Amino acid sequence: MAKRLILAINPGSTSTKFSLFEEENLVFEKNLRHTTEELKRFEKITDQFHFRKDLIMNELTGRNVDLKRITAVVGRGGLVKPIESGIYPVNQRMKEDLIAGIMGQHASNLGGLIAADIASELPSATAYIVDPVVVDELQDVARISGHPMIERRSIFHALNQKAVARVYADSIGKKYEDLNLIIAHMGGGVSVGAHMKGRVIDVNNALDGDGPFSPERSGGLPSGQLAEICFSGKHSSCEVKSMLTGKGGMVAYLGTNSFIEICKMANNGDRKAILIIDAASYQVSKQIGAMAAVLSGKVDAIILTGGLAHEKDYVNCIKQRVDFIANVKVYPGEDEMKALAFNGLLALDGKIGIKNYS
Repeated sequence: MAKRLILAINPGSTSTKFSLFEEENLVFEKNLRHTTEELKRFEKITDQFHFRKDLIMNELTGRNVDLKRITAVVGRGGLVKPIESGIYPVNQRMKEDLIAGIMGQHASNLGGLIAADIASELPSATAYIVDPVVVDELQDVARISGHPMIERRSIFHALNQKAVARVYADSIGKKYEDLNLIIAHMGGGVSVGAHMKGRVIDVNNALDGDGPFSPERSGGLPSGQLAEICFSGKHSSCEVKSMLTGKGGMVAYLGTNSFIEICKMANNGDRKAILIIDAASYQVSKQIGAMAAVLSGKVDAIILTGGLAHEKDYVNCIKQRVDFIANVKVYPGEDEMKALAFNGLLALDGKIGIKNYS
């Protein structure tokens, strides 16, 4: 009997990643990057649905994949309501919440939607999401913002943070649940989480205005000045939100969301690019220091991950500022595709509890 195929889909803010696994073995992986120019024709994230789905299907048909063998399509979880970590089948309620963006608009919302649409066209496939970005394990004190009308939210790169945490724990012969870790995921957005014994008890909202700035997000801005911009009459609500997510951060300063290009600019002597890179590493380092305080200084390791972790000079700037706290380990890129597929396989084999989204 032919082995089962599992399709993993991970839409990011500036990329569409997808992989095909034959059970636990990788068949192929594709990472398609999207420029600001390419995406600006889409008004909303959900408007990118057909564009991204077609890229995936064209690749599968171009490789002559036997679609009937795909038994699970596992998408990166998006901004559904806050839920505990785990694997969830995509149901109608989830699709409605992803389309509406009840917790915000982000490319990860497309993960479950595309997975469900592809699975619906296949004879024996089930669509799932795993460890969505709204996994919420915050301790109560971390929810307090400073004003009762605003509560701090847990929105971060849960899938990759959890995946690399387990990889690191395994590498030292320990369980993730026995360690205190600070993990910084640095990609299109930046999230820095305090992991205490298997739970992320504090983390910045990496989506819409908290923590370090990133290639296309403004991060935490001075609130008074932001309020002045909002009520100046010069900008619409959509324009301000776009300034925070999509057109903020490095792309606002330097005109590109490509960190590779920004590093090239710096290497060629562009003084503004040099300053912005230093500021980005500075802000990540400050956030790591804050999470060390959350863990009362009891930190087993600091882990740097995400696409930006490929740039050694940037990583070294962070290391120099934080290695007094704990040993720094670097896992460039993401282990998300393997994590998605592995969870899908566990679900198919009944080796993991399948949770219901309601």
